[in-house]
Amino acid sequence: MNLSFFDQFTSPSILGIPLILLSLLFPALLIPSPNNRWITNRLSTLQTWLLHLITKQLMIPLDKKSHKWALILTSLMMLLLIINLLGLLPYTFTPTTQLSMNMALAFPLWLATLLTGLRNQPSISLAHLLPEGTPTPLIPALIMIETTSLLIRPLALGVRLTANLTAGHLLIQLISTAAITLLPIMPPISILTTSILLLLTILEVAVAMIQAYVFVLLLSLYLQENT
Repeated sequence: MNLSFFDQFTSPSILGIPLILLSLLFPALLIPSPNNRWITNRLSTLQTWLLHLITKQLMIPLDKKSHKWALILTSLMMLLLIINLLGLLPYTFTPTTQLSMNMALAFPLWLATLLTGLRNQPSISLAHLLPEGTPTPLIPALIMIETTSLLIRPLALGVRLTANLTAGHLLIQLISTAAITLLPIMPPISILTTSILLLLTILEVAVAMIQAYVFVLLLSLYLQENT
């Protein structure tokens, strides 16, 4: 019974063909494409407003030289946001619960920010490994600690997103299973459990949006350090 709780995190497949690429591409089909009309519908207007708001929030702390990353960061934000929210629907699969996918997103983008800093300002980027005014005996230890913290950043990005979404999905399934089990035995307790499940679902919607924002925000902060 406990193993069945983790079946929702198994990549779906048909005839041995994995469908994770389809689950990644399907959310993009839900985004309405802009048209050339002067007056657009409410959905396109809301989408444009949301994109402008996200881009503004991400680009405010960055220099003008880093604004070329706006398209990448905003697109990543919308991808993670839609995938996380669609994963809360019944009979769906959430690709962001897979650590391999999150690491595939986090590692190349983190490496790109690091290489950007080493190319444009190598002295300043390397200076982050050693705080100013460090005593001479502590220099080797601090360099090792700062290097480790730098290299662990993509792992922290991927694990944070995976752990939060996986824990939320498991908790929802556990409480829903308890509500169904208690319904014929103790209906009042089952109704109370269902109300808790509703509140937890609302919380998970907020977590799905916050984790997508945090993932992209941390990448923008890493970019700010290297520009």
